[in-house]
Amino acid sequence: MAREIKAKRPSGMQPSHPGAILRDDVLPALAITTTEAARLLGVSRQSLHAILSGRSGITPAMALRIGKLCGNGPDIWLRMQQAHDLWHAQRKMAEEIAAIPTRRAA
Repeated sequence: MAREIKAKRPSGMQPSHPGAILRDDVLPALAITTTEAARLLGVSRQSLHAILSGRSGITPAMALRIGKLCGNGPDIWLRMQQAHDLWHAQRKMAEEIAAIPTRRAA
């Protein structure tokens, strides 16, 4: 089993959308265009572009596709999406969540 490396990010800093990482780092490193990546992934260019632009998230099915293409598996892509979504939800719901009492089992 491969050792997992966790990225360090300053507390409170917004996690990058995984589509931005795919667009800015991964596709250039693989030397493939968006059109070619969409073809290799078996999705429409529009679907991939929505992810690359941050308008759509990475679903488990897309994580499987991207993980296979990149050779790093789906888990990292889902964790990046989860971190991004959770960061935004925490900020959007901060007041609502603060008003919920915390109960502890005896």
